[in-house]
Amino acid sequence: MPPPRHILGISAYYHDAAAALLREGEIICAAQEERFTRKKNDPDFPRLAIQFCLRHAALTPAQLDAVVFYDKPVLKFTRLLETYLAVAPGGWRTFPTVLSNWLGEKLDLRKAIRAELPELRPDCQILFTEHHQSHAASAFYPSPFDEAAILTIDGVGEWATTTIGWGRGREIKILKELRFPHSLGLLYSAFTDYCGFRINSGEYKLMGLAPYGEPKYADAIRTELLDIKPDGSFWLNLDYFNFLRGTTMTNERFHKLFGGPPRGPEEKIEQRHMDVAHSIQLVTQEIMLLLARHAREVTGLKNLCLAGGVALNCVANGLILHEKIFEQIWIQPAAGDAGGALGAALAVWHFHKEAPPREISPADSMQSSLLGPGFSDDEIETVLRSHNAVFKKLENAALLDFTVELLKTEKVIGWFQGRMEFGPRALGSRSILGDARSPKMQSVMNLKVKFRESFRPFAPIVRRERVADYFELDVESPYMLLVAPVKKELRKPLPANVTGLDLLKAERSTLPAITHVDYSARIQTVERADNPLLYDLLLRFEQATGCGVLVNTSFNVRGEPIVCTPDDAYRCFMNTEMDYLIMGSFVIERTAQPQQKISRRILPQAD
Repeated sequence: MPPPRHILGISAYYHDAAAALLREGEIICAAQEERFTRKKNDPDFPRLAIQFCLRHAALTPAQLDAVVFYDKPVLKFTRLLETYLAVAPGGWRTFPTVLSNWLGEKLDLRKAIRAELPELRPDCQILFTEHHQSHAASAFYPSPFDEAAILTIDGVGEWATTTIGWGRGREIKILKELRFPHSLGLLYSAFTDYCGFRINSGEYKLMGLAPYGEPKYADAIRTELLDIKPDGSFWLNLDYFNFLRGTTMTNERFHKLFGGPPRGPEEKIEQRHMDVAHSIQLVTQEIMLLLARHAREVTGLKNLCLAGGVALNCVANGLILHEKIFEQIWIQPAAGDAGGALGAALAVWHFHKEAPPREISPADSMQSSLLGPGFSDDEIETVLRSHNAVFKKLENAALLDFTVELLKTEKVIGWFQGRMEFGPRALGSRSILGDARSPKMQSVMNLKVKFRESFRPFAPIVRRERVADYFELDVESPYMLLVAPVKKELRKPLPANVTGLDLLKAERSTLPAITHVDYSARIQTVERADNPLLYDLLLRFEQATGCGVLVNTSFNVRGEPIVCTPDDAYRCFMNTEMDYLIMGSFVIERTAQPQQKISRRILPQAD
């Protein structure tokens, strides 16, 4: 029996629902549900993402041969029941709610999927992969490696929280796993929550806050919270955590250890919070390095693939690369649960005994992760006219030259081009761009455009062949998942006796807008073959200024998903202090618009 021709992968119900579609094993499209519903990290069944995938591939549900869910709900439900029984009578407050949620479509997903997609043929297979199997497949199969060690790390799947395995050709084998409740993802999320940020979306903030502090609590974490083994496995001291029994991540014993109660979301960030952030980031890096070394030891392989939500910790990824534990590493750009939808579909294709040999791309098979919707100039113009927008249209060369002139004068540009990115990073299709040389760009973008915390760093984009001229990195980083230091000759000394958030006021390098307070940067490299328009913009900007680096941040504001459609982009643009929107071939100046504020379909969530 041949393998399914059209395979739809789904992730849903827990965090960051998504859909991905394969045709004959080739990735056709993938997108997160949040981009369509405008609800950040939307966990619901990915109805609109599925509709997009089918529409993009010109398919109906009746033409699908298999639908695959990214974990096994019965196993997950078993874990929940066993956990509640183990801590009883603790957990009695949350157990009834959890039980009622599960005794419906979550547990009988075959029925739920057919109810959502009634046109599915009776012979369309409804399949399930294990959660970390999905992560492993998403990491290995699109990678440029014929064989590689695979490391997956997240909060929890069914039982597994961390796995080590290998991939060869079409085969994946999991060798070791760490099980719930001992989880690096849950540990990091507990500290995210403690420092006043939202779990599953604020981990980036904790990582960004860390360099402002000192690792004053690292020893306390190592001795009181964890028992870390040389292979990177560990046990959590559950006396400090409340996630098994209650509705919070941490308890009073935890709070006492770190000097006070949790920070409220809008409360002032104190030096203590910065020190806590630095401490947990340092310990997380140590554990990830141990896990990577052990993966090399048990597999004997020279390349590494990474996935799972913790694989989005780009500081730790940069250290794994720097330590030369492996010759090459490749990280799934949608490393979190959304990527599980893609991994589930890939697993079903490659695990089928009749599937053809795996084709390996010299780069990877993710198509630069530009797997979402794209829009023609005609479609964009229709949207602009519906808003009575004032705009002008320029051809490619003129458009690029005009954009360069804007960037040279420190204008902030909304950049909407091509297909939307799959995963949490904007990679030059749904981006906000600025001049990396500008001392004021970081604060302007954070406070007036993104409406987010002033300490948050911005990422640089640079042509691949120029990356080593600006950063201590000489490999590609197309998905903004590696942090590396800015070159020493570009740095400026920090003033003496300045600490904490006051470091924001200091120019840290000749590229102050993208240089973090520890002289690091989260780098995206661009190659012409992957994104010719963005590559040419970088080239023309360098020819005009001598600088080959721009700021790239996601096109959204705090509490809102990255924009998807031209309508999303225009509404977001008009509710910020961005100067210009470059959308397709069109140039829109904000102050020239007839309306200065336009309502959103859904307001950004509290974040």
